Amino acid sequence: MKRREFIDTFGKTTLAVATGSVLYDFIQGCSSKESSPKKQWNFVFVLADDLGWNQVRYEGVTKYYETPNIDRIAAAGMSFTDAYAADPVCSPSRASIMTGKYPARLHLTDYIPGDPYPYAKLKRPQQAKRLPLKEITMAEMLKRKGYVCGHFGKWHLNVDKNYKPGRPGDPGSQGFDVVFTTVKPKPDADPNKDAHHAVAITQHALKFIEEYKDKPFFAYVAHHVVHRPIMEHKDFIDKYRTKSKINDPIKNPIMGAMIERMDTGIGQILDKLDELNLTDKTIVIFYSDNGGLKMLQDQYPLRGGKAMVYEGGIRVPLAIKWPGVIKPGTKCSVPVISNDLFPTIAEMANVDISDIKDIDGLSLVPLLKRTGTIKRDALYWHYPHYHHQGFKPSGAIREGDYKLIEWYEQTMLGEDHQIDLYNIKKDIGETTNLANIMPEKAKEMREKFHQWKRAVKAQEMTINPNFDPKKQYLKSAETK
Repeated sequence: MKRREFIDTFGKTTLAVATGSVLYDFIQGCSSKESSPKKQWNFVFVLADDLGWNQVRYEGVTKYYETPNIDRIAAAGMSFTDAYAADPVCSPSRASIMTGKYPARLHLTDYIPGDPYPYAKLKRPQQAKRLPLKEITMAEMLKRKGYVCGHFGKWHLNVDKNYKPGRPGDPGSQGFDVVFTTVKPKPDADPNKDAHHAVAITQHALKFIEEYKDKPFFAYVAHHVVHRPIMEHKDFIDKYRTKSKINDPIKNPIMGAMIERMDTGIGQILDKLDELNLTDKTIVIFYSDNGGLKMLQDQYPLRGGKAMVYEGGIRVPLAIKWPGVIKPGTKCSVPVISNDLFPTIAEMANVDISDIKDIDGLSLVPLLKRTGTIKRDALYWHYPHYHHQGFKPSGAIREGDYKLIEWYEQTMLGEDHQIDLYNIKKDIGETTNLANIMPEKAKEMREKFHQWKRAVKAQEMTINPNFDPKKQYLKSAETK
């Protein structure tokens, strides 16, 4: 079914009720006449927001944060030590999950709407204002097999967050039948009243699972935790303050409280699947959209954080539970990326996606089943944007154990220190730049990175004629 045919068929049937900033769209799922000879799995996809790789306990880095239910997913399935987001900020990585494509190919490489920084050294490219409607989303793909699809929480793939019933670009026009959209809290929100909607998101997901327990379903549970502004109930925070008597940059008691709240909701979803005898027919995926914000919590042993292509900004937790297929408690060190989830879920659901062009991701099923590996020579990132923390535009390629970073300002202006080269396997903290020690390797990887950008038609920055060193780090709103 073509994209426009889908909108014409399903987009007119949306029943919506809006309350404040929260929208609840409800329409009955439409069953496909197509039937699969294979078992139809349900899917629960939990996506955290800005959750760092070192903030889940199963990775073995932290003993401070408590994630017993996220750990349940990993213990019953497979966790990926080298899982990446396709972009160091939210909207692009979410777009890559929904489409299986690199953000650079979608021309959506910054959060929506982003900041132009009109006086910086380089001008950012004009990115897409929303996830293009022509793209087939994960929900639309699953509807080919009769799935009922529910979206609960953060979307951030439309022109703004003013979600409205039937508005093109919101989840209801992108294949989701049941929609509960939320936005992050304002700085003055009451932390004692579910400010990040973690409880509400969970409750709507539970209602959806209960209602559609007899149909194949896809529940996309997209939390705001642990995105700024960070806040939680005082009692929860006090618990974590007592666990750490010293000011430790990798321990944030407010985040600890937020993570526990989200994790508790994940546990309720897992328990609901048990209660309804759905556990053995439901695949559960836990992921984060990008790394954590360094100013709020250090990403040690990783370098950097959100909005940077260092490991701290792009390496994220990923755990997949596939009952009866994945051997419980297994780990995989093969590098994977958020683009891979689209073709992976398609294969799990036995959906033919051969008609969808330019899918960049690869199915992880051979890794999950341990029947083979995936054939891919490299992973890529393209972030042609400035960030309010002072982070600079850059791109990266990981090929095997090596990772090259290119700094766009230095490259375009002919300055020194245009690239970094790291051996990620031996130097996970990216402390030793090998670019001058291994110049041929650096040159080869840099050229491969440029070839990839040309192949996906990545938008490039340009030299800014309005550059002003006194204003270069000011966003447009701050210059008025």
